[in-house]
Amino acid sequence: MTTGLLELVGVSRMFRRDGRDVPALADVDLRIARTSFVCVVGASGSGKSTLLSLVAGLDRPSTGEILLDGNPVRGPGPDRGLVSQGGAVYPWRTVERNVAFGLELLRIDRAERARRVGWYLAETGLTALRSALPKQLSGGQRQRVAIARALACEPDVLLLDEPFGALDVQTKEDMQLFIRRVWRDTGTTVLMVTHDVEEAVFLGQRVVVLASDPGRVAADITLELPEERDLDLKRTPEFLALRARVEDLVRTFHHAT
Repeated sequence: MTTGLLELVGVSRMFRRDGRDVPALADVDLRIARTSFVCVVGASGSGKSTLLSLVAGLDRPSTGEILLDGNPVRGPGPDRGLVSQGGAVYPWRTVERNVAFGLELLRIDRAERARRVGWYLAETGLTALRSALPKQLSGGQRQRVAIARALACEPDVLLLDEPFGALDVQTKEDMQLFIRRVWRDTGTTVLMVTHDVEEAVFLGQRVVVLASDPGRVAADITLELPEERDLDLKRTPEFLALRARVEDLVRTFHHAT
C-alpha cells in the first residue's frame, strides 16, 4: 500500500463555552507515516478524542490543516475508517451484512463486494458467525465486526477511539494481538487513541503523549521494541521501562497544566 500518509499542521480547535473560547487542541504538528501504527495517550482534557474526530472529518480545525496523502481533509470519507469504543454495529443486520454496510455505499460490483466481505470475515475470525446477529455475539466479537466493517472499505487510515476500553482484561489482550495481526496483514496506517498506557506501548511503533488544557504534543516516542510481539513482551524489563517512562510523562504533563 502506497497511501496513508497523515499530516497535522498547526492544528488547533477552539470551543465556545460560557461566552468565551476554550482551546481543546493547540498547535498540534504530527506526521504519521504510511503503514505505521501510532498510539496517542494523555490525561482527561488532553483532546485525544477531539484529535481523532478532526482526522475523521467529523469536525473541522479552528486553525491549521489536516492532510491525507497531501490532500486536505474536509469531511468524512472512505479513505478513513473509524471504530469507537462501542463499536456501533447495527443490531438488525447480521455479521455479514454489517461488514458489507460501507461497501453498499461504494461503487463496486457485487462480486468485488462479496470478495471483500469474505476476506475480512476470514481475516477477523468471523466466517462461522456470518449469519449471527450482534445480540448473539460477545463484546470482543462485536468489536471485530466493527473493525472488519471499517477495513472492508480498504481505507488508507484506520482510526481507533478507545476500541477495547469496555472489554475485560482477557478479551482486551486477545483483541490487542488481533489488531496487531490485522495491521500487519493489511498494511493500513493506524492511529489509535487510548487511555491505557500499557496498551499503547504494546501496540504502537510510536506513542504520542498529549499535555492537557489545551491539548498539545508533549512527547513523541519511538518504541524500540520487536515488531513481532506476544503477551510475554509485557513482562520484559525493556517494556516495563518504556511503560513507566510514558506513564511518568502523562502524569507530569497533566499536573503541569
